[in-house]
Amino acid sequence: MSTRQIATSTLWQFGSQLLMAILSILAAKFVAVALAKELAGYYNSAYGYLQIFAVIADFGLYAVAGREMSRHKEPGKIFGAVLVIRTVVLFIALGSAVLFVWVLPQWRGTPFPMSVSIAALVPFFTILAGTLRAIFQVQYKMHFVFIAEVLQRVLTTGCMAIIIFMGVRLSTDVRMEELFLWIGAAGAILLFFLSLLPAHRLLPVRFTFDRTLIKYVLVLAAPYGVAYLGMAFYRQLDVVFISLLRPDFAIQNAYYGFAGRVEDMAFLVPTLLLNSTLPVLSARLAAKEDVRGLLGKTFLLLLVLGSIFFLFCFLWSRQLTLLFTTPDYLSTADHAGSDTAFRLMALPMFLNGLVLYCFYVFLALHQWRRLIVSFGIGVVLSVILNLLLTPMYGFTGAATALIVVHIFLVFLLLPPALRALT
Repeated sequence: MSTRQIATSTLWQFGSQLLMAILSILAAKFVAVALAKELAGYYNSAYGYLQIFAVIADFGLYAVAGREMSRHKEPGKIFGAVLVIRTVVLFIALGSAVLFVWVLPQWRGTPFPMSVSIAALVPFFTILAGTLRAIFQVQYKMHFVFIAEVLQRVLTTGCMAIIIFMGVRLSTDVRMEELFLWIGAAGAILLFFLSLLPAHRLLPVRFTFDRTLIKYVLVLAAPYGVAYLGMAFYRQLDVVFISLLRPDFAIQNAYYGFAGRVEDMAFLVPTLLLNSTLPVLSARLAAKEDVRGLLGKTFLLLLVLGSIFFLFCFLWSRQLTLLFTTPDYLSTADHAGSDTAFRLMALPMFLNGLVLYCFYVFLALHQWRRLIVSFGIGVVLSVILNLLLTPMYGFTGAATALIVVHIFLVFLLLPPALRALT
């Protein structure tokens, strides 16, 4: 496991994310053009609502799987145990998400419950495919991920393009919004099967029903699962509180959701880099080797990536809004629009990488208590700020809460993370 392997693996992932980002821009544009603003809001709200449950389903297993498979004598058994846990938790988490959305009274009589039910297929198959990613990550075969992810996005964007070509514009038909969600589900299913085939050739993909091993993985994953959950809550409570506290949540999330997609990219890109670094970092720490050079280069790259996202979203918010949506989504004298959301989200996009750096450093050092306490405080702060700001100010209040929480976490976690390995 060399720096070159990390770089190659990361470049495959960056290449995948770059192409997916371009196709995602087209897909977002197609949604904004094809659907009326309210239906686009339901579309964005469904995926935003499911984000929290998707992280519950992850349960910290991906990071633990990558670390343990890289040093265990029988990685296939470790992976099989992870697969058992992931599948069970996935059914529980996403099943709960669908149940809640049908039961809560504020969403009855709206398209939102059905939107969530269809959209739930996307995290279901995407997370299963993400489980298989651990095999490619450990063996540095990320070109298979590149192929699967790009073809998935080509399918979904291509189908949306056909709908636009057929002349659909600003549709108020709920069935059209549901069709777009079904297209996303088809793409996720394709991603899963395109990942399964090469993964099975590298390492037999089968469940491991070994109670001792499952318990071992659960004990390792549980602390980080709680930390992951905390991270999901402080990052995704904005969309949930908008949906719960604002009667006009569909419109609010229509403006906010497209900036949220870019923020998700700003979260995903450093995650991919750190996932590539984690197996090597864990192995070097276990061998008591010097890791300062590796972490220094990683930290510098995170600063560069975060700065790029910040500058684009803050300086060119209007241009990004027009790129992703239509002029109807721009701010006016009467209301804030998607360009305002981009400017507000610019700082969290920069700080995302710093928080993730701290998370992975403490993950490698097994210092999970610090993560749980820090993210727990962040969640409490996020809840308080959202309850105070979101009912009155809508998405601008929710974005302000996100900014404050990110600043708080960076000040809390970054100094000890930098000191820990010096």
